[in-house]
Parts: sequence; structure tokens; C-alpha cells
Amino acid sequence: MNNKEKYKLLCETEGAKIPLFQQYWWMDTVCEGKEWDVVLVEKKYDNNKEWSVDQIRGALPYLVGHRLGMRYILQPQLTQFNGPYYRYKNPFSENQRLSYEKKIGEALVKQLEQLHLAYFEQNMSPSITNWLPFYWHGFHQTTRYTYRIDSLGDLDIVFAQMDYDKRQKKIRKAQKHLQTVDSITPKQFAQFHAEYWRSRNKRDLLSELFIERVVTKALDRKQGLLLGLADEMGVLQAARFVVFDERCAYSLLSALHPRKHDNGASALLFWELFQQLHGKTQAFDFEGSMDEGIEYSYRLYGAHQVPYLNISKCNNALFRLLLWVKQYRESK
Repeated sequence: MNNKEKYKLLCETEGAKIPLFQQYWWMDTVCEGKEWDVVLVEKKYDNNKEWSVDQIRGALPYLVGHRLGMRYILQPQLTQFNGPYYRYKNPFSENQRLSYEKKIGEALVKQLEQLHLAYFEQNMSPSITNWLPFYWHGFHQTTRYTYRIDSLGDLDIVFAQMDYDKRQKKIRKAQKHLQTVDSITPKQFAQFHAEYWRSRNKRDLLSELFIERVVTKALDRKQGLLLGLADEMGVLQAARFVVFDERCAYSLLSALHPRKHDNGASALLFWELFQQLHGKTQAFDFEGSMDEGIEYSYRLYGAHQVPYLNISKCNNALFRLLLWVKQYRESK
């Protein structure tokens, strides 16, 4: 049994304890046609006994790429974070928790080093605040931010915490001329998304086939929600796709009609999503951005700032140059 097969069993056993973006099904979907794997830390056991998923103590799934003979690890598309997953078996004191994370974290890092990577970069789940095992092995850390509404349990409170002029009033106004559409197909959404980016004279970094595949998989698993808004003529004005588990929903993709103004459609669409996610998950993550304008927009919904860690290490100067060139071109 290889590591991916073991990891699949771990995900099936742990369920929502493993965050959505680290789940086997998610990695298998966003990495289709590419190479992904996972490093595992397992407790030693008697070779005469049959292997058990209970032996796994920690895991770190990753997407590996190849360029000019160099191997590297980067975040898969649409994936907010990977990073380590620690399997805590019993209640820990603070000292015991940190000791456990040091032991398991260092074991994961040592396995990553055996891959002889030119470059490594991953975001960690917001629940991971201890990156010392990586620091002690020469990795670097940058703090990034997302924005979350912690509870969708009381929607009256959620609505009241939104900015009155820029969100509440816009939502009420948009409700007068826009109606919810829940019959959008993954293919239609992928096309709508592509048209939106073309209208802005920018290249969509995601292919239509990729978007269609991810949306279809999430919907089939009942862990996705695809919702739109149409005007009085039935013309689609806005659409958004989110994924969720029982702990949190994540806003991943959105698009507006290429030739129409927003007119509160984005705000209303979020509000409609909150209502449909009520009772299905606890929190809502806006998939926050370090962009100043986007950051401000999400704060208006009453969401609070949540830090997460970006961990990287470059072992090859040529790769660093190639990465810089790629990022520069994508920004144009």
C-alpha cells in the first residue's frame, strides 16, 4: 500500500477533522493530470501485524512539478492551503502539543528534504500557528490574511454586522430586481467565468475544463454550491461557486455579466449564499486577498481578519528567477 492509498483511508477515517483542501478527493480533483503525493509520519509497529490507519500520526499532501530537470512544490490551483495535518490522539497540555508538533513536523520536513526540491512553497491552514519545525530547517515564513464570518448560525446577526450603506442597503435594493438562479450547470458557469475575464482584457488563469471538473466534483459530493442572480429578463448577472464541509465554506470563484454593472449583485449573492449554507456549515471564508481593494470589500460584510502562514524555501537560484518571471507575466 503506497502513501496515497494510506492517506485516502486516513481521510475516510478522520472525515471533516482534515480540512477540505487537504482531503484526498480535493487533491485528486485539482491535481488531475498532474503529479501529487503525500508524506506520512507513522508510528512503528510489529511487522508481523497488519498495517492500520491508526499508525498515521501526521501527513502533508503536495503537488509536485517539474521544470528543466528541477522538482518543486507549489499550491494547486483553487487550493487555499495544504501544509501539515497533525493527528492528535489524546488531550494535550500546551507543552505536550508543542512537543508533538515538533516531533511530527520535523519528521515531515525531513521527508520533504529527501525529495531534493529546487523550491517549496505552501500555505498552511489557519489552524496551524506553529511553523518552528520548518524554521529550524531553513524555511521562510510570510503572514497572509483571509476574512471569515465565524458563525452562520444566526443570520440576523450576520446581516446586522454588515456595513449599513455599502452592504445592507445594496442588498435590499438588489432584491427588488434580481432573482436567485440555482440551475446553472458547471459548464455554463465555466463559460460565464471565461467571458467575464475576457471582457476585462485579462487571461483567465483557469481553464474552462478545470473549472467544470472541480465544480462538478464538489456538487456531486454535495460539498459545493453554485448560485447565480438573474435580472427580470432572465439574463444572468452574477454567479459564485463555493465549497464547504461541516466546519467552513470557502468562496472560490465568481463572475459578473461582462456588460453590466454590479449594482449590488455581488453583495446580494453573498447574502443568498449565507442563507443556503445555514445549517450546512459553521463558518464562511471569503478566501481573502492581500489586494487592498478586495480586503476592504470583504471587511464590509462584518468578516474578521484571519492570518495564515505561507512557508517557502528555495534551494536553486535559477528556479527563483523562473518563478519571478512567471509571476511578472501573470500580473500583466
